[in-house]
Amino acid sequence: MSIEELKYKLKVMIIEECEKEEISADDISDDVEIFSHESGLDLDSVDALQISMALQHHYNIRIPDPKEFRRVVTTINNLANYISDKNG
Repeated sequence: MSIEELKYKLKVMIIEECEKEEISADDISDDVEIFSHESGLDLDSVDALQISMALQHHYNIRIPDPKEFRRVVTTINNLANYISDKNG
């Protein structure tokens, strides 16, 4: 899977897991912080848990440490690169 495909799938996963169907994947910028107001997603701590569980389910990526989660799940670009690095 290309990095562009991964980014798109991550956007769709976040939209579905966090029940943000009013936003399309094309509306989410690759380099805007996911948890910022600027992203338009309006995510909270419950959404962070949903994203964490979905990453484990879909990509076999487990990020149990909250500090590491905040470091990794910043932007779509950062998250995609992290997953790509972990999955070789």
